[in-house]
Amino acid sequence: MAYYQSKPAAGRHFLQIPGPTNVPDRVLRAMDNPTMDHRGPDFGKLGASILAKVKQVFKTQSHVIIYPASGTGAWEAALVNTLSPGDRVLMSETGWFASLWREMAERLQLRPEFLQGDWRSGADPAAIEAYLRGDKGHEIKAVCVVHNETSTGCTSRIDEVRKAIDAAGHPALLLVDTISSLGSIDYRHDEWGVDVTVAGSQKGLMLPPGLSFNAVSAKALKASETAKLPRSFWDWKPMIAANATGFFPYTPATNMLYALDAAVDMLLEEGLDNVFHRHDRHAEATRRAVRAWGLEIQCDEPRHYSSSLTAVRVPEGNSANALRAAILEKFNMSLGNGLGQLNDRVFRIGHLGDFNDLALMGTLSGVEMGLRVAGVPHRPEGVRAAMDYLAGNA
Repeated sequence: MAYYQSKPAAGRHFLQIPGPTNVPDRVLRAMDNPTMDHRGPDFGKLGASILAKVKQVFKTQSHVIIYPASGTGAWEAALVNTLSPGDRVLMSETGWFASLWREMAERLQLRPEFLQGDWRSGADPAAIEAYLRGDKGHEIKAVCVVHNETSTGCTSRIDEVRKAIDAAGHPALLLVDTISSLGSIDYRHDEWGVDVTVAGSQKGLMLPPGLSFNAVSAKALKASETAKLPRSFWDWKPMIAANATGFFPYTPATNMLYALDAAVDMLLEEGLDNVFHRHDRHAEATRRAVRAWGLEIQCDEPRHYSSSLTAVRVPEGNSANALRAAILEKFNMSLGNGLGQLNDRVFRIGHLGDFNDLALMGTLSGVEMGLRVAGVPHRPEGVRAAMDYLAGNA
């Protein structure tokens, strides 16, 4: 019986939410090593190695700061290190998590300005450019974008957002949330001119929850010298100073760093391009299954399809929550729920992290059986469509 599983069930539990994701055995075994002295020389070597390797995943030569926190902490760190009370911040309403980041900005006494969206596409670069062109006094200090909106399955084109900011001739910082995309979808911190990248451990990095990250540009570091929002735990300066020798200014999550070391090795051994191709392939197979079932994908802009997850709309008059409950009860599989305005309207299939073809087929079979059990109108052809695609593109 799985730990804290409410009733006995044979076989493994299928955790197919969009994060936390399944943790590979290799990573679990790394976590299982004895805790070491975080002030001793061996830890300094480990810390320096990890801090150097993780830069490859962000595709940056700059600093990557690691916090013992969830992604929400990294959101806050990105804001408080670069901004001052009353600063205007431009954000795009791409879904639930973009909305939560805006709420945090408000609580921190910033002035977020929200570009309205329909929760069915990523950020609109043209709208961002137009808004920035109207800011003649350059009062907007940052543009904040969620790369992959976990609530909707829509991915924003960060390269195009960067071009929009440049086309407007605007000096605003670019802050990007990659919590559900890093390690699953191609991302390039340096090449795309991102100033702060926010990330978390529990999705594409294949770790349990507990670590979060800020990758920071030289421009962001310069902004931190004059930013006036209060910060102590989240302050970049003592972190960067201690990280220079592989150490941290306070007690780090030692065993989680063992896990990060193993997970990054796994990603680099597979090759990041291969990792991204694997995620692209599984996402396309899932979308083909959804269409074959006769259901609707929440993201209605193909250029913004996510390779981390697929959010699926249930037909009017049906309950996504009841469907998820039936699948959990009958087939021991967890799917993501609808968030905010999508509550009970969508279910979300996570296909990211430590994931292969057979895991995907098991997932889609569970969904198709669940649609039948829950009485949701559909065509029983989704699994076949996905199988045909995977077999034809092995």
